Amino acid sequence: MTFAKPLVLFLLSVSILGFSCGCATLPDVAEKIDTAPTAQEPRQIVSAKGLLSPKLSKAIVDRLQRSVAPTDILERHTAVVESVTESPLTKGNKVTLLADGQAAYAAMFKAMQSARDHINLETFIIDDDDVGREFSDLMLKKQEEGVQVNLIYDSVGSFTNPASFFQRLRDGGVQVVEFNPVNPFKAQGEWLLAHPDHRKILIVDGKIAITGGINISSVYSSRPSGRDEDEATPLPWRDTDVQIEGPAVAEFQKLFLDTWSKQDGPERSGRNYYPKLKEEGNALVRVVGSTPGSDNRITFIVYVAAITFAENSIHLTNAYFIPDDQILKAFKDAAGRGVDVKIILPGATDSTLALYAAQYNYSELLKSGVKIYERRNALLHAKTAVIDGVWSTVGSTNLDYWSLLSDDEVNAVILSREFAAEMEKSFAKDLVESHEIKWEQWKERPLISKMREWFAHLFVYWL
Repeated sequence: MTFAKPLVLFLLSVSILGFSCGCATLPDVAEKIDTAPTAQEPRQIVSAKGLLSPKLSKAIVDRLQRSVAPTDILERHTAVVESVTESPLTKGNKVTLLADGQAAYAAMFKAMQSARDHINLETFIIDDDDVGREFSDLMLKKQEEGVQVNLIYDSVGSFTNPASFFQRLRDGGVQVVEFNPVNPFKAQGEWLLAHPDHRKILIVDGKIAITGGINISSVYSSRPSGRDEDEATPLPWRDTDVQIEGPAVAEFQKLFLDTWSKQDGPERSGRNYYPKLKEEGNALVRVVGSTPGSDNRITFIVYVAAITFAENSIHLTNAYFIPDDQILKAFKDAAGRGVDVKIILPGATDSTLALYAAQYNYSELLKSGVKIYERRNALLHAKTAVIDGVWSTVGSTNLDYWSLLSDDEVNAVILSREFAAEMEKSFAKDLVESHEIKWEQWKERPLISKMREWFAHLFVYWL
């Protein structure tokens, strides 16, 4: 897991990629907010039976709005997001929080074992280790049973795997796509190492989707505990996924199949990728995917707009926190208008340079009233947020330039008071295991710490 970003840096240094801070830019979210319609009816919500009427759609949103403290996070944020994406807001979803690797893997194995038609797995990393081999063994078993298994893995993320790992899957009938191959002779069309696939999506029979920040690797196998960080054994990784059942699963399927097509994947056998779905729960869910391009950084727009419209609380957890000026301003403005802004970040990480670059922004945020915490006893890898007790997101998007500018990413946005309460409980547990960074102590840190933060900040576009 520790090799991925350093490897990318090396490969970029020896390749002509056309990627630099001068030619890759993030959209102006303030402009998107200003131009988004505000007085129109919300886009019709999609149910298991199809589009709902504008009247019924509005009634659902109004009812949710009345169940929480006053907030703009529902209506105004929805208008902005709907102005930049065709992904619909779907109703009738059951969303289950998977708060660590053990819970996520248990859910993934259970779903895969139940598969009868197909399994679609897209991941940044699938390691050749105990967990990776467990997944590959199960994929081969299901393929032998007649279930079609399709795998997309990122070439850079899984670079250290021997070719035999994937050849074994192909020999067993699993259809495998290597996303943007490191080897230029294997690339389909333009060779773009600066465009990784950072998504993590599992779809089973078109009825169950699991997504979040968890890769396929043994580092997630142990559960975070109260162990001391100076012990010899490696820190367990702390990450978050969600399992979704209901109409939103079709939107994950669209993203997977679109990537498969763009990467010239093998022709898919005749499977039922879009079965008839039924309502499984009460959550409203929007599936948000981002791809490189000035107008396609949808997850970035989602985050900035959500922070901008927050009125009560912003509780965010992020693994690689190297925000651009728009995100920084949104956080500072939120704290300035009295929003309870708490951010949990890693106290230890697989990228020391990224940790120092994140700490470069602490002073500015702390002085504005943002509360910052560093997670102890685990290597924090989660990318989540819960805002105003009703709006939540879980996904693969880090708040760093690499993730915001150049990765394929995916986040589930969940509108549900009940699910937000589960997210708040999880956030509170992490808070207990975290150390608050106080401004009075932080400003007295040694000069050498300030120098290494400044140095790391020079490389923010490549972290």
